[in-house]
Amino acid sequence: MAHIKNPKRIIMPILFLLGWWVTGLAQQTTNTLPDWAFGGFVRPKGVNPVISPISNTFFKDPISGKPIAWESNDTFNPAATVKDGKIIVLYRAEDKSGVGIGHRTSRIGYASSNNGLHFNRKKNPVLYPAKDDQKAYEWPGGTEDPRIAVTEDGTYVIFYTQWNRNVPRLGVATSKDLMTWKKHGPIFKHAKNLPSLVNQPHKSASIVTQLKNGKQIVTKVNGHYWMYWGEQGVYGAISDNLVDWQPILDEQGQLKAFISPRKGYFDSDLTECGPPAILTDKGILLLYNGKNNATEGDKRFNQGTYSAGQVLFDLHDPTKVLGRLDVPFLRPMEPFEKSGQYIDGTVFIEGLVYFQKKWFLYYGCADSKVGVAVYDPSNPAKADPLP
Repeated sequence: MAHIKNPKRIIMPILFLLGWWVTGLAQQTTNTLPDWAFGGFVRPKGVNPVISPISNTFFKDPISGKPIAWESNDTFNPAATVKDGKIIVLYRAEDKSGVGIGHRTSRIGYASSNNGLHFNRKKNPVLYPAKDDQKAYEWPGGTEDPRIAVTEDGTYVIFYTQWNRNVPRLGVATSKDLMTWKKHGPIFKHAKNLPSLVNQPHKSASIVTQLKNGKQIVTKVNGHYWMYWGEQGVYGAISDNLVDWQPILDEQGQLKAFISPRKGYFDSDLTECGPPAILTDKGILLLYNGKNNATEGDKRFNQGTYSAGQVLFDLHDPTKVLGRLDVPFLRPMEPFEKSGQYIDGTVFIEGLVYFQKKWFLYYGCADSKVGVAVYDPSNPAKADPLP
């Protein structure tokens, strides 16, 4: 075998091409969705934002005893479901009790719509901090960022962040009418395989659902209720009663991340679970929120911006990734998505609901308002264009 006199002349071009190929993975130039993904989603013209702050609705806070303009500062990060032929959006509302994100009190409001585009709102919140057994977890920060789903027997289950301004925790509550809720407390309070988790920060739960006779309902995977959760990575948990959850651990007894943030991509800083996951014929589809890292992200997107991604998991092994979008299918483009209390721009997806043979996606706009985008499977549109 002949010796190469100057191996660098061969190795360096190979390394250059390899580096270009790897970089190119994060530099997709056209936004074409694979056949397993949902979308594209279209923002209806002249509709958004569908929910905005108002200052003339007052609620007597049960803890302070004072009337509070509970949705006067911001209304964002919504859950969505269907009841009695209407879309119900449960949205996070902040009062003016503090300055800055996370320093006010949040409560969850109720809005209903016959068409998913125009809403009527109730004057009082439906889920909020009170003098109950959850006050230590929910006061003074409040109840935040709900995701909701319904069981086949008509029980609605909501997962939300309990924020006492010390540790954010996932809480769960159930209801039959979406207005009166029974709080069950932190979902990991009885996690025997990792009892310390209940006192560690954790957020963002996306329970697995499926379409059955045209209705989106909670379903089981391998005999258990299954959820994806987390923001620093996507983790998993199982339950037999929807209230008490056990996290999925790795062989070392630590939380097992199924996906994690990726350098050079739109989700380089966070991969935060979005609305309830959907069991499809291709796999289990999870829509999630990706935050772009200021120094190690995709330079085409603003530093710190939140955009929406999708990942497909195996039907039989919900920890196994089959596919993942390299660029977001929805990103901040409209003025109301880029101006608000989160100035870097946000489309923060939390509510996905099947209604009149279409998928309605509800999202927070710059942590200030609520927007909607619609996916019609019979006439799919293009994903948001790349910058």
